[in-house]
Amino acid sequence: MIILGSGPAGLTAAIYTARANLAPLVIAGREAGGQLMLTTEVENFPGFPEGIQGPELMDAMRRQAERFGARFVDDDATAVDFSGRPLKVTAGDTVYEARSVIIATGASARWLGLPSESRLRGHGVSSCATCDGYFFRDQKVVVVGGGDTAMEEALFLTRFASEVVVLHRRDQLRASKILQERARHNPKIRFIWNVVVEEILGHKSVEGVRLRNVVTGETLVEPCQGVFVAIGHAPNTGFLAGQVELDERGYVVVHDETRTSRDGVFCAGDVHDFRYRQAVTAAAAGCKAALDVEKYLEALEPSSELSPSAATS
Repeated sequence: MIILGSGPAGLTAAIYTARANLAPLVIAGREAGGQLMLTTEVENFPGFPEGIQGPELMDAMRRQAERFGARFVDDDATAVDFSGRPLKVTAGDTVYEARSVIIATGASARWLGLPSESRLRGHGVSSCATCDGYFFRDQKVVVVGGGDTAMEEALFLTRFASEVVVLHRRDQLRASKILQERARHNPKIRFIWNVVVEEILGHKSVEGVRLRNVVTGETLVEPCQGVFVAIGHAPNTGFLAGQVELDERGYVVVHDETRTSRDGVFCAGDVHDFRYRQAVTAAAAGCKAALDVEKYLEALEPSSELSPSAATS
C-alpha cells in the first residue's frame, strides 16, 4: 500500500501499516515532514513534558516507521489514477502501484508572501495560535485577517497576550456575527482597519510590523512581539481533482471516518480536517486510516498480479 504525505498523519499510518506487515511505501514529498517542520517548539504533543522541536519530532516518527520496514520516496506525488486496478501514483519519473492508498498530504497555510515573513517564521511569525500562543504570554501580538479563523485566533490569544491587535485590509470583518461580537467586546482586542502588512520588522525575532493604509496610502509602524497570519489554509489536493470527491474548498470528502469516494483509497489528517488542524488529531487519524486499510486488504482476494512494492518507470 502507498501513503501520500509524511506529516503526523502519514507517518503514524506508516508506523501502523508497517507493523501490520503491509509493506507501506511513503511518498514523502520534497519538503517532507508537513507543517511541523516550520514549528520551532511543540509543547502540546503527548509524551514530551519539556517540549520538542517540530523537525525533531518528525524525524523521530520517520525513523520509527523505518524501523518497522516502511520505505520512503522523497519526491512529490504529481498524479494519481484511481480509476482502475491497481491504484497508481506518479512521483518523479516513476509510477507506483498498490492495492490501497492513504491520502495524508495535509494543508498549507496561506501566507502574506513577504521575505521578512519567511525569515521570521518560527521566530515570532506563526499561522497557529493553538500551537504557539503560549509562547507570547504577557506580550503584544497582531493577527492578520478578518474571517472566522482570524477571530478565533485573536480570541484564543487573549488567554496569553497582553494585547491582540487585529489587522484587516477592509473596514469590516468577514467573520460570523457571533465571533465579531465576541472579538469587539473583548477588552484585550483592538482593530486597525484598511491596512496591509508591508514588512515584518526584526532580525532574530519579531519587533513590529510596517503597515500601509490602503485608503490614504499612509504608512505606520505597530510594535509587537508576535505575528499570527490567519488568512486561511489550502488543502494539498491539486493533483487529486477528478480522482476522489473534494468539497468546494478542495478538502477530501470522507465517509465512515477515513474512506474516500474511491474503493481502496483512504484519507487522514489536515487534507480532510479543516476544523482541528493539530498534530495529535492528525496522528490519530493516521492510526484510524491504517487500521481501516488493514481490514480492507484482509478482505480482498489474494492476487498475484501485484506485489506491494511494484513500480514501473
